[in-house]
Amino acid sequence: MSPSRAVLMVGEGNFSFSASACQLYSESETTVTATCLQHQEEALRHEGAADNIQTIKDSGGTVLFEVDCTKLGECASLQGHLFDRVVFNFPHCGRKSGVKKNRELLRNFFLSCVQVLAESGEVHVSLCNGQGGTPADQPKREWHNSWQAVAMAAEADLILSAIHPFESDKHQSYKCTGYRSQDKGFHVEKALVHMFTRSIPYTPAHLLKVEEVVEGEKVQYEIPAELSDYIFRRFLYSDSVHPVKLVQDFLLEGLAKKWPVSMMTETIPFLLTAKQLQTHCCGIDGAQCYWIHLLQKDLTSDTDTSADKENDPRPTETLLPTCLASNKGGRVRIKGVESFRSACSLDIDPEGESGMHMLRPSLLPQMEELLAKKEAIINADGHGDCEGSDDSEGNEKDESCGSCNGVTSLLYGISGVVFRNVPIGLWAMPAFHELLIQGVFPSESEPGKLLGEKLETLLAPFGVSIVTEQGGLRLKAQPVGLVGKVFASDVSDNNNHVRITASLNLDLLAVLLFSLPDWRLLWSHDPRFLKQFSSHPSPGTPFHPFCLYPEPFTFDISFWTGPTWEEKNFHAVVREASCGTVEQVKLIDRFSHPDLSQTSYCYRLIYHSHTHALSHTRALQFHKHLETLLSSRLQVTIR
Repeated sequence: MSPSRAVLMVGEGNFSFSASACQLYSESETTVTATCLQHQEEALRHEGAADNIQTIKDSGGTVLFEVDCTKLGECASLQGHLFDRVVFNFPHCGRKSGVKKNRELLRNFFLSCVQVLAESGEVHVSLCNGQGGTPADQPKREWHNSWQAVAMAAEADLILSAIHPFESDKHQSYKCTGYRSQDKGFHVEKALVHMFTRSIPYTPAHLLKVEEVVEGEKVQYEIPAELSDYIFRRFLYSDSVHPVKLVQDFLLEGLAKKWPVSMMTETIPFLLTAKQLQTHCCGIDGAQCYWIHLLQKDLTSDTDTSADKENDPRPTETLLPTCLASNKGGRVRIKGVESFRSACSLDIDPEGESGMHMLRPSLLPQMEELLAKKEAIINADGHGDCEGSDDSEGNEKDESCGSCNGVTSLLYGISGVVFRNVPIGLWAMPAFHELLIQGVFPSESEPGKLLGEKLETLLAPFGVSIVTEQGGLRLKAQPVGLVGKVFASDVSDNNNHVRITASLNLDLLAVLLFSLPDWRLLWSHDPRFLKQFSSHPSPGTPFHPFCLYPEPFTFDISFWTGPTWEEKNFHAVVREASCGTVEQVKLIDRFSHPDLSQTSYCYRLIYHSHTHALSHTRALQFHKHLETLLSSRLQVTIR
């Protein structure tokens, strides 16, 4: 235990554990406050209690009687004190109380102890084998027959952060008492210590007003509320230690051994026009786009309006658009830097719908436009193809414009967040970071195959394999599915060369390379997440969850709709109302009334969070909020 820590022991019987702890921590600056529920006279009847109390006092500790661990905030002697650790060993209601009463004891204790717990404090609860109801119990009890420790702690916004065996050898003078309100002890063999910490608060979804320049026009628009937590996160800053940045660095370093990769740094807006997507992409379903209605449009110069770009301390990244305001309060201006990416197309009339805008589902349109401008500048200046390339590991300067086995050695890259309006699913992401890599190669060298093989070599140790499908190569892995693709396209005015593009989902790759249990962890605001990556761990280093064994909660919702119903709007409202805690949505029943123009839908929702404390009470609050939003936003009638 670190120095200068205050420890509170609750529910003591004969005070033997507190006395043992005082002896164990005698070399550190740890103060122990030991409490029990009983009167002093009754407590002293326990064998050895008097000697243990004296040991505590001689060690500088404090002993308090008549302290109810479910009402710690009301204890006058504890007023004004915060503790770094609160310890409750083998809680029990006494007599032959069942699991339901002991669950309630745990719940009330957790709600009470957070009132005296320091912000970064810990709560240690020792339970007999099987009582906790987690997979760490061997054998694990049925959920309904356990004390449901994780769920009870979540009621107080606490998460299970660690679990380890109860080390009775460290406390040899400890004599467990209290079994059925007697001096008889509990069975401590295979007992477990559950360590709980505070969860960070949920971030409510809210609309964001954004201003940026799109095709020479300054526009203002609102980011949908369910996406408010996915922008301006700066994961790809040059000094970032976020897993998606580490994965990108790993890929670029691996590719650089064969081809230098020049990352593009130009400013790229979040918005695309329908014409841009139709012109440059193929494969994106329009139903998966977040279509945006502009709030304001002003004609302006197509030059970069960011005065601080030239002197920006992170020159390898792209300046973000400006966040003007959110619906949470005053006017806020946020500028940042990030590099972006993309990929694909749409079946629309570019002339008739050229004024339509969407959040970019891919970076491919912007990348191809930037490369076209770069090529025009090179041709106008009469420079060679190596303009803008940089020296990379294993490549001599005079070979940077040459060839590698007949393949042009320079690739261009761009990366950033993109948005897909997809249904909620275990691995369905409304926003993710894409790394887009593109180069032009001689056709006879089979560059697509070579690039695919190189990517497979880098990623095969993490379960990624390449599958040849119509239109190119697909990189897939279980259980996440598609993580990238490699495809070819023609080069205008050059039949001897082919353009090869690789599109990679950095978020799913981060899940695979660092063994994350849930992709939503990548967007966590909890500092404990990024702390594990501060030392730049190499890919393959497993992530250690700070929220263990979170409980899922299932709720059904049914409602009547009118003749028109778009399920994607339902999923958007679910994401917003649940703060992203719904991980699965399943349609379990549908009924169309034969006489009325109404259809009844019944969906099953699974609430589950690896980033926050999620209790049954909290999940129910989210679900009730969902009912309210559905009624007001989509005009449905809740059944």
